[in-house]
Amino acid sequence: MKEKVADSILGNSTFGSRIARIIIAGGGTGGHIFPAIAIAKAIVRLQPQTQILFVGASGKMEMEKVPLAGFRIEGLTIAGFNRSSLIKNISLPFKLLKSFFQVSNIFKSFKPTAVIGVGGYSSFPVLRYAQAKGVDTFIHESNSYAGKSNRMLGKNATKIFVAIDGMGKFFPSNKIIQTGNPVREAIVNSKLSREEAILFFGLDPNKKTVLAIGGSLGAKNINEALAKGISEFEKNDLQLIWQTGKPFVEKGREIANGKSNIWVNDFITQMENAYGAADIVISRSGAMSIAELAVMKKPAVLVPFPFAAEDHQTVNAQRLVDKNAAIMIPDSAAFDQLVSTVVELSKNDDKQQALKENISELAVNNADEVIALEILNALNKRS
Repeated sequence: MKEKVADSILGNSTFGSRIARIIIAGGGTGGHIFPAIAIAKAIVRLQPQTQILFVGASGKMEMEKVPLAGFRIEGLTIAGFNRSSLIKNISLPFKLLKSFFQVSNIFKSFKPTAVIGVGGYSSFPVLRYAQAKGVDTFIHESNSYAGKSNRMLGKNATKIFVAIDGMGKFFPSNKIIQTGNPVREAIVNSKLSREEAILFFGLDPNKKTVLAIGGSLGAKNINEALAKGISEFEKNDLQLIWQTGKPFVEKGREIANGKSNIWVNDFITQMENAYGAADIVISRSGAMSIAELAVMKKPAVLVPFPFAAEDHQTVNAQRLVDKNAAIMIPDSAAFDQLVSTVVELSKNDDKQQALKENISELAVNNADEVIALEILNALNKRS
């Protein structure tokens, strides 16, 4: 599903004069937020008069990241099901009920002509309300195992955009369009050289560089494994760009203090620089991380988050392992195996090249545009 798909749709696209008013609902993590922003930007590029409103969960990172991207957002008082502490779910029905009242007020004010759901706490009440009101709804399912909310909503959705084939077991086959996952524009269009990217972090272009990203919120076991094995990087002439997440950043900085081969921060805003600098990437295996790794053609050691819904990160990672497109280490084994695996991979250029070539076969550079075109064409047919 590459550029040919978008070209064929573009060739038949004529958008009417009716101004579309689109709500994009979802968030919680960068894996939901950044694809949503990519879709929104693609829609505005294709039909500049479109009005877009994001709806997210109050207190979550979308409330910060979406306005930075130039879009307006409304927050809902809602939380997801807590799998680790059932007692914390007592207030969940009340929050869900309150969120429906909030959604009702948003709809009365904004009067959307369509709603796009990208996953996350806020996606369900917004799409459910839209479907009850007969408003067109579109779903983007990024993972290889569809979440329960999306499976419920898919029955009444207008179209469902999926990353991979075989999703007919979760959704009505006649509604599915395989598009891939939208990747941030800055990453897709990056022309930065490896040397420029490495110098951005104040590191040495002559040394192999490892990038560790535990997701936008950090990854405890990845961080602890790196802390334990930090001396192995200098011993093996490696340098590390380490995104820790906020909970671990102070400890990470303390560990890296005085080590010129280690760069540490809680979050990397310009991820195109981080990918450009990396020879090897340590990452969780969320769908969006995998999409970015494929576009940037990076050899990866994946450590799936074991508490993701339906363990979908392990499913995502195993799909790559089966294609010799990545290495996977279980989260429980990361403390003992992660650093040694990375060091071993850094010394095996043939393995790195094979991983690069195989993961690049999964790359989709224009999923945002494909999704935007499908939505605008569907709305145009209605007008």
